[in-house]
Amino acid sequence: MVDYLQRAKFFRTKKRLGQNFLINPDVLSDIIEYSGVTKDDIVLEIGPGVGFVTEQLVKYAKKVIAVELDDEAIKELEKLDCDNLQIIHQDILKTDISSLCEEKIKVVANIPYYITSPIIAHLLGEVDDLSNKNRNSITDIILMVQEEVARRMTASENSPSKQYGLLTILSQFWADCSIIRLVGRKSFYPAPKVNSALVRLQVRQEPLIKSDDYTFFKKVVKSAFSQRRKTLKNCLIKDGFEKNKVEQAIKSLGLDENIRGEKLSIEQFGELSQKLKP
Repeated sequence: MVDYLQRAKFFRTKKRLGQNFLINPDVLSDIIEYSGVTKDDIVLEIGPGVGFVTEQLVKYAKKVIAVELDDEAIKELEKLDCDNLQIIHQDILKTDISSLCEEKIKVVANIPYYITSPIIAHLLGEVDDLSNKNRNSITDIILMVQEEVARRMTASENSPSKQYGLLTILSQFWADCSIIRLVGRKSFYPAPKVNSALVRLQVRQEPLIKSDDYTFFKKVVKSAFSQRRKTLKNCLIKDGFEKNKVEQAIKSLGLDENIRGEKLSIEQFGELSQKLKP
């Protein structure tokens, strides 16, 4: 039985890098199982740290590309000494994923929670980024994130209002998102203050909705969520959309005039943006 806790304690974790190492063997084996990695797969592991997930991935994958920022973690990863492991000493947000290999890749990551949204945007691209190179290189993403963030990524207009927002739309626009399992804080060292969840994002070939102006759609969505306590109508008018047009659009969609942005489905946002277009 591998004692992950003792091995993690041996390493000096850095709070500024959001390092919390996964030490629960059951969760580690779930990551391997749910990622469905085979000898045909190239895996990109983001922030592998001391390599507890990495040392399992290399057993199953054709190749593992580990992108890690921390110098000391790199030294630990180098001890794995595997033919099918490539270590890249770099910030993932500055890494062109499409340049890492010719083939499609699966992403596995226990990411620093403070940069979850930027990482998702980097992997998938924004809603109006129709030919994102990174996204076009990826088939599947398995991420360990804060439970609250997982709820936001997988939310719908029927979820509690705090959960549904810009991160929901960013995640679901280019991927089919689901929660694989919840993970308690004691599964990590050092234990974070929050519970976590393992999520899967299966990358879409086409965006969730069709639009003839995705940048305008993004503008409408951002306005709708700009002030949570205000109605959709007031948010849009405050952001410079024409009052009459806003009122007409909301009415023609059969929506209550006092509806808030978080009560519209992504499809309804698509219809709304078409009606508001100049």
